[in-house]
Amino acid sequence: MDAPTRVMKALNHEEPDRVPAFESAFTNNTIMEHYGIAAAGLSSGIDALKHLPFKTRVANYAMSNRSWLAKGMVNSYEFLRRVKIDIGLSFVTHQQRKIVEGGMIDEFGRLMKFEKYEGDGTLILGYRGGHLHSFEDYEKWERPDPNEPKRLAAFLAGKDVQKQMNNEILSVPAIGGMMEPSWEAFGLETFSRILGHPKQAKKVFDDNGKLAVELVKILADQGAELILVWDDYGFKNGLFMSPQNYRTYVFPWLKQMCDEAHKRDSRILLHSDGDLMLIFEDIIKCGVDALNPIEPTTANPDYDIFRLAEKYKDKITFVGNISPVMLAVGTVTEIEEYSKRLIRELAPGGGYIFSSGHSINPAITVDRWEAVMRVREKYGSYPIRIPD
Repeated sequence: MDAPTRVMKALNHEEPDRVPAFESAFTNNTIMEHYGIAAAGLSSGIDALKHLPFKTRVANYAMSNRSWLAKGMVNSYEFLRRVKIDIGLSFVTHQQRKIVEGGMIDEFGRLMKFEKYEGDGTLILGYRGGHLHSFEDYEKWERPDPNEPKRLAAFLAGKDVQKQMNNEILSVPAIGGMMEPSWEAFGLETFSRILGHPKQAKKVFDDNGKLAVELVKILADQGAELILVWDDYGFKNGLFMSPQNYRTYVFPWLKQMCDEAHKRDSRILLHSDGDLMLIFEDIIKCGVDALNPIEPTTANPDYDIFRLAEKYKDKITFVGNISPVMLAVGTVTEIEEYSKRLIRELAPGGGYIFSSGHSINPAITVDRWEAVMRVREKYGSYPIRIPD
């Protein structure tokens, strides 16, 4: 069975040949090199560009070149294929607007910089703050255009690599949502002040909502079977704003995205960190097909993937959720037992995709990662038979 069929069967709550696997990010040079894949050179590319007189123009040209983009994806997709992860991502939004020392300002207005993990040199592009300092700054900022050629080029490049790899990877386009791009453009303090002005807040959310809906239409019309939406709604101790604000500003757009995707026989995978307990049913009512990562390290003991599955497994596909902390410092036995429990309790009947509870970070050792792989290889084929 190929990866697109495997993933879509799971989303349809049917049993494929084996449990599909996904990771929202894989930033670990040691593990990649263990499987014979050289680390990506994105940072060095940006460093080289910053010395050119027309660096932004050159970068935009490169990001619009389908062939060049496909070549850049081959290494990461090949790694996913070797470790039997079924979904690879192509990045349709969050693209650079301005190159700065050590990173960039992206099209939403977020300052992003590289940080190096000293252990093996892994580079992680991380959020460092908002570039916009007021609503007036926002009004002057050029809004991202959903019809920019580089967006479709990124998606089509991913599909080219998927075809080149005989559909052993499902290439999924990833876009920004409404909440995350909105607050991160300003930083939480400035954004909190904007929330005190409902007309300003509505303008920001609506701009990002319109962009996201248009991108869903464009991508689904071009044959995207699944679209990932990056949109963190919470943190370890709760939500970024009140449930009512989500219902006012965010969920009408999320529902519209899901409706437009479903009209075109496409699906929505929402990646949203944090404790989402207070809005979990809202997310389901919007029509979201799959949720990742159902973060296991929140402060809320009720935000538990097994408890949630008892109540909602027939309504949404769960994607998760081995704790990154466990993967970094837990014993191999702990990791194996938790991985087996996920497959045993969540995989029967479909509606489950195997994944970490966030991403694979540089602190995770090869032996712990291979413990996860062994469990999936041994127990992940249907019918699921794992002793309790």
